[in-house]
Amino acid sequence: MRRARASAVVVAAGAGSRVGGGEPKALLTIGGRTIVAVAVGTVMACQEIDDVVVVAPPGFEDAISAALVEIGPEIRVVPGGPTRQASVAAGLSSVDPEARIVVIHDAARPFAPVALFSSVVQAVAAGADAAVPVLTLTDTVKRVKDGVVVGTEPRDELGLAQTPQAARYDLLCAAHAHAAAAGVDLTDDASLMEWAGATVRVVPGDAGNFKITTLLDLLRADELLGAGHG
Repeated sequence: MRRARASAVVVAAGAGSRVGGGEPKALLTIGGRTIVAVAVGTVMACQEIDDVVVVAPPGFEDAISAALVEIGPEIRVVPGGPTRQASVAAGLSSVDPEARIVVIHDAARPFAPVALFSSVVQAVAAGADAAVPVLTLTDTVKRVKDGVVVGTEPRDELGLAQTPQAARYDLLCAAHAHAAAAGVDLTDDASLMEWAGATVRVVPGDAGNFKITTLLDLLRADELLGAGHG
C-alpha cells in the first residue's frame, strides 16, 4: 500500500529575545552551524517526510535561505506572522496540497531525533487525527497563585508536550481557519486540534529534545554539538 504523503513546517520565526545576540534565534550558531540548519537537517533525514517549508522571521527570509543552502535547494522559505499560530498558518499555506499528513516542528528544538518524527507521522497514518510527543513528569506539581501553593496536581495525568507534532493536513488547516475566525490563539498545534474537537494521540517524548529558550540552553546546545552530538 502506498504511504500517505507527509510534509513538514519548521517554525523558525521567533525573535529569540530571551537568548540575546541581536538576531533571530534560528540564525544563532551551535557547534558551528545555525540552529535552523541543524533542525531542518534532521527533518530532511526522516524518510516519511517528502518536503519541508521553513517559516522565517519577516525580513529574514534570505538569511534563513542562505543558512539552509547546505541542506538543499528544494526547501521553501516563507515569512511568518505576529504569533506562533499565525506563523504555522503561513507555513501551512505553502505546503504541498497533495500532502495528507503535516508535521509541525519548532526549529528551537534542534535535537529532536529522526525517530520522533517517524513516530508522530506513523501515529496519524494509523488513524489518529493528530499526534504529540509527551514527556511524563517525575516531580511533584504544585499549583501556585501569588507566591502561595493553592493545590497539588496529580502528575500521572500530566505531561510536557514537545514538537514535532503531526496532524491530518485537512483537519489542521480547518482548525487554524476556525481559530483565526474565532480569535483563538493557542501555543501549539496539539492544543489547537484539541480545541477543534480532534483526537490527539500521545507518543513518548524524548528527554534530549529540549527547547533553546535562554542563553544557558544555547550554551548547552553548543556544547552538545561540539562534543559530536548528532
